[in-house]
Amino acid sequence: MAMSLEQILLLASVLFFISMVVGKAGHKFGIPVLLLFLGVGMLFGQDGFGLEFQNIQTAQIIGTVALSIILFSGGLDTKFMDIRPIILPGIILATGGVILTALFTGLFVWWISSALVPSLAIGLMTALLLASTTSSTDSASVFGILRSRGTVLKNNLRPLLELESGSNDPMAYMLTITLITIINSGGVVFWQVALLIVVQLVVGALAGYYLGKMSVILINRIRLDNSALYPILLFTFGIFIFSLTYFLKGNGYLAVYIAGLVIGNSKFVHKRTSMRFMDGLAWMSQILLFLTLGLLVNPNELLMPDVLVPGLIISFFIIMVARPLSVYLCLIPFKQISLRDKVFVSWVGLRGAVPIIFAILTLAAGVPHARWMFNIVFIITLVSLILQGTFLNLVASWLKLSMKPVQYRSLEAFDVEFSEEIKSAMTEIVITEDAIKHGKNLMEMPLPDKTLAVMVKRGEKYFIPTGQTELLVGDKLLVISDDELALKETYRSMGISEFSYQKNK
Repeated sequence: MAMSLEQILLLASVLFFISMVVGKAGHKFGIPVLLLFLGVGMLFGQDGFGLEFQNIQTAQIIGTVALSIILFSGGLDTKFMDIRPIILPGIILATGGVILTALFTGLFVWWISSALVPSLAIGLMTALLLASTTSSTDSASVFGILRSRGTVLKNNLRPLLELESGSNDPMAYMLTITLITIINSGGVVFWQVALLIVVQLVVGALAGYYLGKMSVILINRIRLDNSALYPILLFTFGIFIFSLTYFLKGNGYLAVYIAGLVIGNSKFVHKRTSMRFMDGLAWMSQILLFLTLGLLVNPNELLMPDVLVPGLIISFFIIMVARPLSVYLCLIPFKQISLRDKVFVSWVGLRGAVPIIFAILTLAAGVPHARWMFNIVFIITLVSLILQGTFLNLVASWLKLSMKPVQYRSLEAFDVEFSEEIKSAMTEIVITEDAIKHGKNLMEMPLPDKTLAVMVKRGEKYFIPTGQTELLVGDKLLVISDDELALKETYRSMGISEFSYQKNK
């Protein structure tokens, strides 16, 4: 029986809420958050609470839109200053690494499928197609896990992984679409395929760069009466760039990521508000995407021997052989990248939503054995998130590539932010008995020269203090400085051991 619009909205809101709650719980235990979103979808699916969703076209649309938003937001959040030192190895991993992973995995799938599932008669092209869908890494999974534990990586590893995982989806997409075309058409001329791939990448890169530049100019010149519309304007440009690039015969995923890089590293009005909006929209897209994929899968099919056994074997081959071998071969020219770095980069080859989205493309195209490939890809994603995702931080610690970060906590009593061009640090100090031992007046507080107390919260009231303002126990003081070290000195001078400050960066 078809559900009404109200029922769909009610169910969607419940699923979103449950996903966010279990996601928060997952942070505490180091479980990949996106895996939990996927689990919620499977729990409510047809083998769980009985919610049936098998609309491949709808799932493809959701996946395409969600992935474009996620890539656009990823580009916006990537600082070019950070990726500049590792841009060459990052690009090689995002292109050559994807091709090598697909090649090694495809040959292995071709061999193992004939040995374990001879009744399917998987051909080489089909095996390569399956491998291509799983050849790219998932940035959302990687950095969701790193941020949940506050891990900071040494040796420029974070920007390297960020660049690779954010920019390798277009190459995997091109391989997938090309192989679908070859299988369905019965064969194509390979030089034409190579030319098509080059054109798609070149047009996508140029469109992303120039349309990104144009977007910045328009955002700064358009004077909207309602400032709340600027985040919507930024989102609109992202969707426009993705869609227009398709009609220009370029790769929309590459274009939208590069456009995000260009826009995110430029100055434009209401930038911080717009960036935060896109960050929230990207997370919403991830939740929607993984819920949809979880609803689409049939867990009973995953447990069938001709799916589960080859799925697990292929998963471990990718993790232990194909990914490490591809990384080592791609990074041979870069002597500054140590063996430990390569081992960690190999381990951080998480598969996420993108392989499943590409597997949906095979379903939509009616490729032979598409359902079997979809289930295999789903198992590969689950194994990757569970094994690589859960132990990512532990591997970084074993390899001595992680370090404890300085803890920056968001301000609670004062919802204050500056433009990112203003380099400053803010802190929120709770006045205690120890804090006023030097005197109750603000002028008697041991604040460094470069530090200024700008506001006091007393109960539910806010006011701007003067030097003669008498501070009371329980007051909350908003302090700002252009010197982070001065803030630390302020804490020590006032006898406060726990640092709770926010750096504007």
